[in-house]
Amino acid sequence: MLTNSLVELDRQHLIHPVSSFQGHEARGVRVLTSAKGARVTDAEGRELIDGFAGLWCVNAGYGQESVIEAATEQMRRLPYATGYFDLGAEAPIKLAAALAERAPGDLNHVYFTLGGSDAVDSTIRFVRYYWHAKGQPERDQFISVENGYHGSSSLGAGLTALSAFHDGFGLPYPWQHKISSHYVYRNPVGTDPQAIIDASVAELRAKIEAIGADKVAAFYVEPIQGSGGVLVPPKGWIKAMREVCTEYGVLFIADEVITGFGRTGPLFACAEEGIVPDLMTTAKGLTSGYVPMGAVLMSDHVYQTLSDGAGAKAIGHGFTYSGHPVSAAVGLEVLALYEGGLLGNGEKMGARLMDGLNDLMDHPLVGDVRGRGMLAAVELVIDKDAKTPLPASVQPATRLFDRAWEHGLIVRSFAQGIFGYAPPLCCTEEEIDMIIERTRKVLDLTLEDPEVREALR
Repeated sequence: MLTNSLVELDRQHLIHPVSSFQGHEARGVRVLTSAKGARVTDAEGRELIDGFAGLWCVNAGYGQESVIEAATEQMRRLPYATGYFDLGAEAPIKLAAALAERAPGDLNHVYFTLGGSDAVDSTIRFVRYYWHAKGQPERDQFISVENGYHGSSSLGAGLTALSAFHDGFGLPYPWQHKISSHYVYRNPVGTDPQAIIDASVAELRAKIEAIGADKVAAFYVEPIQGSGGVLVPPKGWIKAMREVCTEYGVLFIADEVITGFGRTGPLFACAEEGIVPDLMTTAKGLTSGYVPMGAVLMSDHVYQTLSDGAGAKAIGHGFTYSGHPVSAAVGLEVLALYEGGLLGNGEKMGARLMDGLNDLMDHPLVGDVRGRGMLAAVELVIDKDAKTPLPASVQPATRLFDRAWEHGLIVRSFAQGIFGYAPPLCCTEEEIDMIIERTRKVLDLTLEDPEVREALR
């Protein structure tokens, strides 16, 4: 009775993010009631492996008692402290110092946000201020990458290059430009890594030149494109793009909201790529999703330019909950868990995950397997040679998600027929194997769908 009541209350009152309002009303909500480690339980008592860590974020796993204790103690002692008026609190100060110490290069300054979207929005404001401070306000054009995701705020959603975040919103803005994705599996130049790098470098150069090198402010990119389908660039691609930006004096912003905090192996993917961005955004794994928090990490030269440009004036950007002490206390404890063994376990389980998913390449519906660490994807096709996607009648985003759910597995099911994986770093070998086994079961059942069988003829 309680569950039925919740379903109805949800239909009547709760607006869900990135959802079809009508579709959600028809389907109703699935209520989660508890979680531990890498497993969640729904209101019907079904236990599922969370192969997606909530929304790419519960990196440390559910129910970590030390995190709960850290949040409780901070709430009891000092539940809120503003960062305005030169005030502060111990936890956010310590967390900022810890992140600066561990971040690549000279990313020594940290601005805390509530999540990834407002972290991206904050960088847009900082970048504009930077160029005004440099006496070059005409540098107000921004470039990002097709299939990229940089949040759903009013400005960041325009940098996002996915149509669902543009349609009906009047986006992108005229000052927001795109270059093609590296998308190795479906790249027009083929799958040769150097050919893809060369094509992307040439396109970025051409885009900067077409806009005007003296007008381009910044270039935004994810080390691995998440919501675009877990698209992994060839080794050296990120570094090559960074070098083009350096050559033209364009600020390079790395969006590590998904890839940060052990998701690809190291604490930050930029370190693995051998680059130091001018600005870097993080969120999700920063607090393992236990409480909201994001961060912008700023290099010394960007910070100093803003500081010199403002002089004695205040820089007019801030949020009520910037550097919230409870979120910061959680962030500190989660960081301790990562470095206390979770990063190492994530690397081992990531290798096991990739091995298991690669074993699925023999399945008739699997066209591509890609990933790094505990971030992976399986792309489904009905013709491996032609790389033909699943027919639209299969409705992959809902049908495949539902089928996985029915078999005790949560994965991201993209509309184009891609399964996305981002399990908690605490997964055991048994849980990784269960993710693989249940994925194969879903693939086998999908192979029997009439629409799929018809398309395969």
